[in-house]
Amino acid sequence: MEPTILKGYFPGVVGQITEAHALYYHAQWGFDVSFEAQVAREMADFAAGFDPGRDGLWAARQEGRLAGAIAIDGRHAQTAGARLRWFIVTPEFQGAGIGRQLIHRAVEFCRDRGYPKIYLWTFEGLNAARRLYETNGFSLCEEHAVAQWGQLIREQKFEMNLRLGKERR
Repeated sequence: MEPTILKGYFPGVVGQITEAHALYYHAQWGFDVSFEAQVAREMADFAAGFDPGRDGLWAARQEGRLAGAIAIDGRHAQTAGARLRWFIVTPEFQGAGIGRQLIHRAVEFCRDRGYPKIYLWTFEGLNAARRLYETNGFSLCEEHAVAQWGQLIREQKFEMNLRLGKERR
């Protein structure tokens, strides 16, 4: 069964995306309450200032629950680039192509708006996500160790230059 992908805000989406992140990253990586609080705070700020002409939000739903999500924060798209955020596929739906669909929508959204580049921050060890990023044209451009969320992680920044992508098409 194909997931339903909802675009934009709907009641409960901020909490559902926050919960999905908190549960997954605590179970898999031992992240503490500071991670959940940061996701909740930043997701709430994003939703409160959401501009559908500038920002994107997609939530995949399957079997009546959140299966995955992704967002594009376009506030600084013309200078620093559009920021891909809150990308997640919940464990029970991983491997079903939902992540591929979500990334495709986010990248096309940025292309349609003429954004020059997309960037995202992640950390070393999320190998399936990294494969998706690289398959879709993102490249690792920066990394460093940082102590946060109760862990020592190797934070990574990936970027995609959309102007180069247009020339190749």
